[in-house]
Amino acid sequence: MEDNREPVRWGILATGGIAASFTANLLDMPDAEVVAVASRTDASAKAFAERFGIPRAYGEWGALAADEDVDVVYVATPHSAHRAAAGLCLEAGRAVLCEKAFALNAREARELVTLARRRGLFLMEAMWMYCHPLIRRLKALVDDGAIGEVRTVQADFGLAGHLLPEARNGTLPPAHRLRDPAQGGGALLDLGVYPVSFAQLLLGEPSGVTARAALSNEGVDLQTGMLLSWESGAHAVLHCSINAGTPVTASVTGSRGRIDIPYGFFFPDRFVLHRDGRDPEEFTAAPDDGPRDSLKHEAAEVMHRIRAGDTESPLVPLDGTLAVMRTLDAVRERIGVRYPGE
Repeated sequence: MEDNREPVRWGILATGGIAASFTANLLDMPDAEVVAVASRTDASAKAFAERFGIPRAYGEWGALAADEDVDVVYVATPHSAHRAAAGLCLEAGRAVLCEKAFALNAREARELVTLARRRGLFLMEAMWMYCHPLIRRLKALVDDGAIGEVRTVQADFGLAGHLLPEARNGTLPPAHRLRDPAQGGGALLDLGVYPVSFAQLLLGEPSGVTARAALSNEGVDLQTGMLLSWESGAHAVLHCSINAGTPVTASVTGSRGRIDIPYGFFFPDRFVLHRDGRDPEEFTAAPDDGPRDSLKHEAAEVMHRIRAGDTESPLVPLDGTLAVMRTLDAVRERIGVRYPGE
């Protein structure tokens, strides 16, 4: 990066764990500056600002959206608030990077995309997996025919919710965001978005969706199994869970080979390419890629696009985000999960 460039000025909307991780990454980037943070309360915003040395803290979202010193806002609220938070910022003329799942449903996502396009503003889903150098390398190999025609994608993401610090008596409390329908709770939007996005990165939007789930007493999915299908004959077998830790691996099988990604498939440090009749090839992260869980690649893509005057990223295109949201809606329809107000 060129240190003599004017830094892109970020505002952080929300003060949870992912907001803290993203802010820490921004502070390590010479061409990024975090100038403001907003939360629903003054106390939360001020504590976050003090923690990271951010000059301005707002106890309500509108003040951040109106801050003319902010070039782009990172929205890190629960899914249920993405439409309101991102929409507020776009209406105020701010570029937006919005966490995944992008919204509660495809309708809300479409409203945000329409608003951004009408205003000529940059908008991107924070699907950091798509910006990861090794995932980009994997996609290039698949697109170049390294394993032939894709036949099957397998991916899973499950965590043992009862082991989280917030768990009580071996289970997450009903008010926890992962179990609260009002906050878009359940495994699908929080974790399942990764396997679905991985499959659609390689195959596009599916033509068929089948799904089964185990639901909580609150009506959110504790775990969901999905079978997606395409007109080409390809299938994706996907799983997500908030009540069992899974391998969190992925594989892509084609007509002439296979690619395996070990634990943490959406932020890999390596993957193995198996081509028919040849020895396996291991691809590893470059030394300057940073920690495997680095969010800097996503941030760098946003800043590159904003400097170029682009309104979206070819790495995380808005039409692709909308397609993923349509698939998530289809899965929820099949497993019987609806959120308040839908």
